[in-house]
Amino acid sequence: MKYSVLMSVYKNEKVEYFKEAIESLLNQTVPPDEIVLVRDGAVYDELQSAIDEYVSAHPELFTYLPLEENGGLGKALGYGLPYCRNELVGRMDTDDICAPDRFEKQLECFANNPELDMVGGNISEFLGSPDQIVQYRVVLASHDEIVNDLKGRSPFNHVTVMFKKEAVLKAGNYESFYLFEDWYLWVRMYLAGCKFANINDVLVNVRIFDMSARRGGMKYYKSCKRLLKFMKQNKVIGTFKYLKISTVRFIGYVLLPNKLRAWAYKKMLRKKTNNLEK
Repeated sequence: MKYSVLMSVYKNEKVEYFKEAIESLLNQTVPPDEIVLVRDGAVYDELQSAIDEYVSAHPELFTYLPLEENGGLGKALGYGLPYCRNELVGRMDTDDICAPDRFEKQLECFANNPELDMVGGNISEFLGSPDQIVQYRVVLASHDEIVNDLKGRSPFNHVTVMFKKEAVLKAGNYESFYLFEDWYLWVRMYLAGCKFANINDVLVNVRIFDMSARRGGMKYYKSCKRLLKFMKQNKVIGTFKYLKISTVRFIGYVLLPNKLRAWAYKKMLRKKTNNLEK
């Protein structure tokens, strides 16, 4: 089965991180047929040189789409998806590292379950060196579990998902939605009747920094509340759940100091060890 990989790179990416991400794609047990790389605005010379080197070395593999202005992840992915020539499309960020058999496992899942529209999986998270794993984000596996989880948080690790291009376009494609473009898309896919699954295995090793500051503040809260309101208006959640989640998120995003938010983030949403069933 052929598949495309959809990526977006922007000016803040480090060259060494970008190269590690690309190499993890080139060294898959089942390599991609195409990598659609959207450059989200101008980048510094060294990063542009790295991009040009890969595109020149693999002209049959890369579909390179340079945008002159930075528009954010949702806009960049929404622009790039229609250019993917394959029906199956995997997402990948330009600073993370795929497990060598990530896409082999996802393709097998699609082959065994043709009704599925999207398949994700678990992630490990590291600080500094890729072997310095500090925690895991483990997601629920079945469609029903995912749909239930969808009503309170994003039920997928965005960087791990592989989906059917037609299903995402049917749901309206990626759209700009400040730091919630992924959860917003999953909700719209659910409303469009899509079928979901997660693989109970680590598919991507994710580079993390201090997420507590990024995942906080009034702007972040307002974006989350706008998504919750969309869910309520479309009867994904009821009024009580909308008010409950909005209140909890306000406390977590706005009232908690950064250090306490970071502790809560790790305590409630992450696992310290990988106890996944093999």
